[in-house]
Order: sequence, then C-alpha cells, then structure tokens
Amino acid sequence: MIGLFERFARPLLRVMDPEDAHGLALRALRLTPLSRPVADDARLTVRAFGLTFPNPVGLAAGFDKHAEVPDALLRAGFGFVEVGTVTPRPQPGNPRPRLFRLKADEAVINRFGFNSAGEAPVLARLAARAARGGIVGLNIGANKATEDRGADYVQLIEACAPVVGYFTVNISSPNTPGLRDLQQAAALDDLLARVVAARDRVSLRAGDTPVLVKIAPDLSLAELDDVVAVTRRRTVDGMIVGNTTVRRPPALRERKLAEEAGGLSGRPLFALSTRMLAETFVRVEAQFPLIGVGGIDSGDAAIAKMRAGANLIQLYSALVFRGLPLIGEIKQALLAALERGEARTLADLVGMDAADITAQPWPE
Repeated sequence: MIGLFERFARPLLRVMDPEDAHGLALRALRLTPLSRPVADDARLTVRAFGLTFPNPVGLAAGFDKHAEVPDALLRAGFGFVEVGTVTPRPQPGNPRPRLFRLKADEAVINRFGFNSAGEAPVLARLAARAARGGIVGLNIGANKATEDRGADYVQLIEACAPVVGYFTVNISSPNTPGLRDLQQAAALDDLLARVVAARDRVSLRAGDTPVLVKIAPDLSLAELDDVVAVTRRRTVDGMIVGNTTVRRPPALRERKLAEEAGGLSGRPLFALSTRMLAETFVRVEAQFPLIGVGGIDSGDAAIAKMRAGANLIQLYSALVFRGLPLIGEIKQALLAALERGEARTLADLVGMDAADITAQPWPE
C-alpha cells in the first residue's frame, strides 16, 4: 500500500501549495488502509528513556500536529512517532503563506507559529488509540499569549501523561516570539524544575513518562554548556538535537525563497545539527540518551547521526522529497553497517565519531 501511495499521491503533492499538500497527505494517510509492516529485525531494537523502540527511526514533530494519524505512521514503519507541537488552548499560528519548499536545496522553511487544535482534541485522540501500543510522543509548547509559559507545559504534562510514551518540551521553535529565551540558563532552570516536578507527580497515577528537551542548533557553545548543565542537574530524561535553524547557509541555491522568515530544515541543516549533536554528546557524558534530527535523508546520513551521538533519530523534511520508502532504506542501511562490522550493535555506533567531529572547523 505504501507503493500505491507513493505512486499516485506524491506526484500530486509536489505541485500543490506546500501547506495544502501537507493537509492532503494527512487525509490520504487517514484513508489509506496500510497493513502492519513486517516485524523489525531484532538488531534494530533500541532501549532508551526506559522505553523499548522496535527500530531507531522516528518521525519528528510537525507533520502530525494534531495527533490525527500516529497509527498510520507507525504502520508505515516508523519505530516511534512524535505528534504536536500542541498548546493548551487552540491558536491559529501565523498567517499563510507559512511553509515553503526549497526544491533545489531539498529544504523547507516554516513559520507556522505553533498552530494547534489545543489540548482537548489531541488528548481525546491519544486516549482513543492508547491501547493499540506503539510509542507515540507528544511535543508540547506554550500558547503565544500566555503570561506563564511554564504553567502551559505543566498543564499538558498533567493532562496527557497517561496516554503518551514521552513528552518533548519544545523551547526552540524560532516562530513564537520569546520562546527561545527559555533556553537561557535561569529561565530553563525554573522551567525544568516545574516540568520535572510535574513528571514525578503524575508518575504516581500514570507511571513513568520520560521528559525530553528539544534545543535549537543555533545555540553558542557557551549557551549549550548552560543548557546541558541545567538538564543534567534537573534530571531530564533526554534531549533532542535539534530544531530548525534561523541561519541561511551560503550554499543555498533557492536564494529568493531563502529570504523568507522562519526555521530552515532539510538537507542544508545536516552539518550544523550534527555538529551540535556531537557537542551535546560529549557534554552529556552518557547521563541520558539523545535523539538526533536535522537533514537525515539517507541511510548514510542516519548512520553519521548515530556516530555523532544519537541513540535514536528523527526525520520529517526528507519525506517531502524522498517519501515513505526512506524509512525502510534507513533501516536496511543500519543493518548493513552492522553486517560490515562497523559496530557489533547499534548501541556501539553511538558517539563513535563525536570527539573527531567536535575538532573539525565549524560548519557554515
């Protein structure tokens, strides 16, 4: 069924307005009867954050913002799916147009601004599918107009913990004014103190629900030092490195579209996000696992991300250009790396190149 979807839907999606195409892709996944994939090779299993992932390839937040199709995406072969970003109250986000394809660069710029259906419908959908199994994480954010952003994150954790596999605290989107300020040491310390207290409080009725923090690839190394120190001190369960970038690499070919405001993702983000991942890995010192995201569009890119320090990986923008078959291609590449003897297990791959990467010149 994935082959039929790719054959008939993707050519149409490529010529549509990007946001309209996104909506059509969601509808197609709701309606296409995808069968369960063949069970993953046991060598792809990853244990992280107290959870067991059937394979390390996850879908990043942003595709299924309102938790409409997580089960279809799991059936497509992902080892886990992250839905959201969701905010407590509904909000429309920024005006359209707010999504742009840079085709020549295999990149995307978005400035959605946390467009969200709000907590209520997302919670209802997640509760309705909770018994089906599979790891579905929830990326959470604060409403644009809220005065106490920490309270928004706490509210979502307390409401949704019983029906999600993990939470991602999104403090790194560039499209909500002031949100990235939460990455500063004092603000982050206050936020994570409240978030971790909520995590521990709800565990009494919902069991352990890991809390991860998603950071920007645009942090300075001094800022990264502070972020890692705070996350370690506050016993966060893991980090995701990283979100979209506000930088515009000089090699971009779609120069006019590159002038659009918003976060850049896709292939041009790979070098920067991988460097930040390696820098994070050496600072975390194995205290908790990392998810690497940014520019993964091939099996080789996925392997490089793991060798830089990722226990798990996520992708999204590459699906626009490569489609759902990319999931299987990455899994086959990981198995081939093990068969070639690059490592005995996937866990042995993690961080193999991190020290070397941090010694290289900073990517443009």
